[in-house]
Amino acid sequence: MGSAAGAAPAAEQRARGLDESLLVLARTRLHTPFLERAVARFSRLGEHAGIWLAIGAVGYVRAAEPRRPAWRRAGAVVVVSYLLNTAVKLLVRRRRPELGGLPALARTPTRLSFPSAHATTSFAGALAYSRACAPASALYALAGGLSLSRLYLGVHYPSDVLAGALLGSALAAALTPPGAERAP
Repeated sequence: MGSAAGAAPAAEQRARGLDESLLVLARTRLHTPFLERAVARFSRLGEHAGIWLAIGAVGYVRAAEPRRPAWRRAGAVVVVSYLLNTAVKLLVRRRRPELGGLPALARTPTRLSFPSAHATTSFAGALAYSRACAPASALYALAGGLSLSRLYLGVHYPSDVLAGALLGSALAAALTPPGAERAP
């Protein structure tokens, strides 16, 4: 029994090491002053789910009347995903990464890291809006880019981003009916 009990902390330590190694890789590859500024600007689109709320508003206004309930529901999913993410952050209370010699390249609204709100709202928005008839490939490209920007900027661990993507996807899957995109 002693070896099994010792295996769990060792596996956890390896996972933490991998998490930090991947973050260091993201913070040290393909960095130029121009790219860092560009990625920081792009990443700001995801602050407080801003771009996702804007997509929802535009989709709702442009949708034909029969499609509007799907867009309203999808927008509500983004709001709920942001609120749920905030609650989980407050429960988990994981601190943001601090890498010696590699400071974060962006400011954040809180010092809490897990899960990534950018990833949660992005993947919730991508699934919910694709079910409301928006082009899934463009939505998921935006979601992936916003999520990866958080690693590049050094404000999240990869596990924060992965957990956020899973949380947002699961929430949107639960709250938006599959096949809604085929409705009139």
